[in-house]
Amino acid sequence: MASLNFDHSSIFNNNPLDPEEFRRQGHVMIDFLADYYLNVEKYPVLSQVEPGYLRQRLPESTPYNPEPMETILQDVQEHIIPGLTHWQSPNFFAYFQCTSSTAGFLGEMLSAGFNVVGFNWIASPAATELETIVVDWLGEMLELPKSFLFSGNGGGVLQGTTCEAILCTLVAARDQMLSKIGRDNMRKLVVYGSDQTHIAFQKAAKIAGIHPNNVRAIKTTKSTSFALSPDFLQSEMCKDIEAGLVPLFLCATVGTTSTTAVDPVGALCHVAKDYGMWVHVDGAYAGSACICPEFRHFMDGVEGANSFSLNAHKWFLTTLDCCCLWVKDPSALIKSLSTNPEYLRNKATDSRQVVDYKDWQITLSRKFRALKLWFVLRSYGVANLRNFLRSHVKMAKAFEELVAMDRRFEIVVPRNFAMVCFRVLTKAMGIAMRKPKQSHQNGNAENGHYKVAEEEEEGSSNEVNQKLLESINMSGRVFMTHAVVGNVYAIRFAVGATLVEERHVIMAWKVVQEHATAILIKHQLKASFE
Repeated sequence: MASLNFDHSSIFNNNPLDPEEFRRQGHVMIDFLADYYLNVEKYPVLSQVEPGYLRQRLPESTPYNPEPMETILQDVQEHIIPGLTHWQSPNFFAYFQCTSSTAGFLGEMLSAGFNVVGFNWIASPAATELETIVVDWLGEMLELPKSFLFSGNGGGVLQGTTCEAILCTLVAARDQMLSKIGRDNMRKLVVYGSDQTHIAFQKAAKIAGIHPNNVRAIKTTKSTSFALSPDFLQSEMCKDIEAGLVPLFLCATVGTTSTTAVDPVGALCHVAKDYGMWVHVDGAYAGSACICPEFRHFMDGVEGANSFSLNAHKWFLTTLDCCCLWVKDPSALIKSLSTNPEYLRNKATDSRQVVDYKDWQITLSRKFRALKLWFVLRSYGVANLRNFLRSHVKMAKAFEELVAMDRRFEIVVPRNFAMVCFRVLTKAMGIAMRKPKQSHQNGNAENGHYKVAEEEEEGSSNEVNQKLLESINMSGRVFMTHAVVGNVYAIRFAVGATLVEERHVIMAWKVVQEHATAILIKHQLKASFE
């Protein structure tokens, strides 16, 4: 038989996990990232590339022979970094930040190094047990009722994102309700949120099989600072019950995405309780702030809820991904999400003395997320974590005061945490809306004209604010995003980057003023010729 000429040296001598080469390349990578953090504020915050840019720069196929790490990192510097929007930049004020920290990064690195798959207790006992400990630690910091903790009758789990947390709790609620009313009544189930509830709620409802016509997004108003009204909720539920439908699930929010509005958790739970609904409280962004005593009142009434979640990867120095979910009744999750194939059977599971986290989530496989959260909690402690959060709130308050000092702008909604919603006022454009002529034939005609004028004025204001935001972001100096609430286009200024300092906030305001001045002058010149 003819012998095959394999290059054995390339297979066996190039150990993909050689400890010494790992050590050398690891140092190179740490140095690369340290330099990146040192210089990150020098990059345009929002990437300036065009769609498809990367395919033009990289080879068409995989390299046949290995390339050194230094060559790959050179390509990262030249081709990848220009295509990044720099979420760790101190000039990033968009969305809600995805904070990082030395402790969070090193915990993630250690987790990746161990690379365990802790789907059940026996697969890595430490992974499971550390997770049960850290979720209780954080739950106690938040002053969650004992009923949400392992030290009580509840428990917590680290999921990937809020989308997963809402889906898991919604599925548990669905199955719990259907076991009472029969699975053939699936089409009668109704879920409730507000028009400010995160889109993850609607996505979860879709995946869980809730009929699209049975997903309620209850209107909010400026009079309640865009929080969900318990009266509106009850009214909507009564209509559904009269129509033969079954209220199932309410998603209340502490810190909405658009404006950081806070739903009245206690009052909403009181309404839902009368109908046997599952209440989930989404604290993805603002939940972290509630470890500070002065913000804890925003969670008041959570004892009436069935579940609560927050994203530690948003505002808690823990790298993506890490969503903390607490439930009062873990058995509800387990009944809906458990799978018990023969190949996973073991004595520990059969003893019912351990937690198997595969039955608390969508997927089977799971990361050792508890390590990075444990590193963060231990490395910074409660006092420093509170100070970190307070520093961002203080900077947001300073920005809010700067906005208030400039009469061309207004604050759109009250600030609750570390985000300011603002806009340029129509009057700053120097446009006088013409008063409609008096009508003697129809007393309502004048009011109608005024309404049209107001709508035109608001539309013009929204257009100017949209152009202002686009101009600011294309400058590359800062990055912000927007929201539309009550038909008003508002610019969102969210303070939360780990590296942000007061000087970055002051600079951001100067950028806003500069671009506002340019936009308004251009708008006034245009109006003068019309």
